[in-house]
Formats: sequence, structure tokens, C-alpha cells
Amino acid sequence: MIPDLFYELNPITQALIGGLFTWAVTALGASLVFFTKKINYPLLDSMMGFAAGVMIAASVWSLIIPSIDMAEAQGSIPWLPAVIGFLGGGVFLRICDQYLPHLHLGLDKSQAEGIPTKWRRSTLLVLAITLHNIPEGLAVGVLFGAAATGVDPTGTATVAAAIALALGIGIQNFPEGMAVSMPLRRDGLSVKKSFWYGQVSGVVEPISAVIGTAAVIFVQPMLPYALAFAAGAMIYVVVEELIPESQHHGNTDIATLGTMVGFCVMMVLDVSLG
Repeated sequence: MIPDLFYELNPITQALIGGLFTWAVTALGASLVFFTKKINYPLLDSMMGFAAGVMIAASVWSLIIPSIDMAEAQGSIPWLPAVIGFLGGGVFLRICDQYLPHLHLGLDKSQAEGIPTKWRRSTLLVLAITLHNIPEGLAVGVLFGAAATGVDPTGTATVAAAIALALGIGIQNFPEGMAVSMPLRRDGLSVKKSFWYGQVSGVVEPISAVIGTAAVIFVQPMLPYALAFAAGAMIYVVVEELIPESQHHGNTDIATLGTMVGFCVMMVLDVSLG
């Protein structure tokens, strides 16, 4: 149960706590490197699929549906802000993907994307995870901000819904921390450095959560667009990165089942808590 004191906190503080929680779970996943450097690919792929399912469900129940409901309550065309925000989130991630140097898991350094650079493989791997942690933090922050404004007469954007989203994002961050630290350990980095790089990829989440909350509080008319924007950015990450990586090692069936389980878990969290 969430303490009543949490509901009385400033929304920016709530978002910061939510973001710190998701970062902490990333660090927890990265800490597995202290016990082993051997990667169990069926387990990793199922967990990456799980993360994809969580993000898909969160995008629909926690972000898109509240965006549509809020736009309709404001007298706008219900689907228009959702479409504009959703596509905007995808375009934003595409631009970041094109210019920010990063390397997806399981690929050689020569296959790094973004502007050519001589940065180390470890740095490029961390940047890849950091890139898709940005929309996760934004999603948590935007929902806390939406709950704080009190302008949603439908009641879909609530503190409880934001907490459910933070829980779901946190759960799916566990395999992400592991997916960074273990390959680095296998490549020869020390245990401490592998853990450091694994957890540091989640630092951006509390930062982006606070930014998302502050933005929607001060510019309330952008709420439906902001919710959909976060959803579009997350779906871009799922389709462009998580699902392909979860099936990169041939574990297609278990990765797909993991996606379905993740979807159901996030759906239950949102419906039961939100």
C-alpha cells in the first residue's frame, strides 16, 4: 500500500520519487553482474519481451486512453491530440536515434548508429539504453503532472494511475540494467565498472520525470498531447529496439510469450491501481 503521505506531496516530488524508483530497479538489475557474467539468453530475451509488453500496455491504458478522454472533455476532436502527440513522440525518438551515437545490444561497435564517434563500446551501449529511458521517465512525470492539474474530469489521470505506471516501468527496467552490465562484464570490464555503466543508464529517468511534470503543470493545455507524445516515444522504442533485440538470439516463442505476460501485468496494474 502507498502511504497517504505520498499523496500529499508536491507533484514534482512525487514524480522525482517515481523516477528514483525506476532508476533503483535498473540498478538492481545491473547488480546481478556481481554474481555472474554469463548471460542466460532465453531468460534475457523473455525479460526483454516482458519489458516490451509492459511499455505497450502502459502506452495504451496509462497514456493514450487518458489523452483521448481528456481531449473529449475539453471539447476537442477526441483523437486529434492523441494522433499528433503520438506521431510527435515517434518523430522525436527518430531524430534522437539518427544523431545520438549509440549501440544496440548484441551488435559490434562497427554497427553503432548516430553521428560517427570514437567513443568506447561501453559508452555507446549506455547511451542506447539511456535514449529509450527518456520517454519512460517522461511518461511517469507527465502522468503525475496530469493528476496534479485536476483538469481531467474523466478521472483517468490520477496519482494512483501514475504510481501504477511507475511500478510497471520499474519492473521492466530490471532486465535493462542486466542487459547492459552483463555484456560489458563479458567484454572484460571490471565488475564495478560493469555495474556502474548498467545503473547509470537509468539516471535520466528521475530527471525526465521531473521535466515532464513541470512542463504539463505550467502548460496545462498541452496535457493530451504530452500524454500521447510519451506513448509514441515508448512505442517507437518497443518496435525499433526491444522486440527485435528480444528475438535476436532465436528465442522467438519465449520472447513473444514474455511480451504477452508483460502486457497483462501492466494492464492489471493500471486497472487495479489506477
